[in-house]
Amino acid sequence: MALVAKVIIFGEDSMSELFLNVTKREHQGKGASRRLRHAGQTAAIVYGGETAPQSITLVQKDINKALLNEAFYSSVITLDIEGTKQDVILVDLQRHPAKDLIMHADFLRVEPTTVVSKRVPLHFTNETACVGVKIGGGKITHVVSEVLITCQAKDLPASLTVDMLKVQAGTVLHISDIVMPEGVQSKDLLLGEDHNGAIASISVARGGAAAE
Repeated sequence: MALVAKVIIFGEDSMSELFLNVTKREHQGKGASRRLRHAGQTAAIVYGGETAPQSITLVQKDINKALLNEAFYSSVITLDIEGTKQDVILVDLQRHPAKDLIMHADFLRVEPTTVVSKRVPLHFTNETACVGVKIGGGKITHVVSEVLITCQAKDLPASLTVDMLKVQAGTVLHISDIVMPEGVQSKDLLLGEDHNGAIASISVARGGAAAE
């Protein structure tokens, strides 16, 4: 049974849902995994919850295609394991050190209320229209591209948006400046204000008023 990655958008404000059709895997061990890779397939495992871990098989070319979707890394995915559906998140990927090849994938079972911690990407918007750039002549520097959050699985965002429109030159944005969706918290900020790291900054143009 081939793995199929589908993204269905239910509405402009809805999160996309990712579905993967996979098969059960009976044989274990390095030799079995090697034979799978030679056949264009990838070994994976699903674990967590009260159900025993389940070994599964993915199709290599299809998992590679699914990984092109940024949301695959930070969203809830529904696995259809030969007719049995399970909601999971991607926990780990083992890649070949020299080839464009996924060696193994780990998925964690989640319920809607399961509390998860996940790194999600930051999307910086309105950069060309940013006051600090357009008027102040500054330059935007991204300090980080993702942050670690915690929330219930049902609230897990695929990404977080940072609006740069009104940010002035000479400003340093921190994690606390991110507008978090309801139910979502920064893992760093939960550790205290000392962990409120920078996420982006706008330099001051040389000779500008702020520089003086």
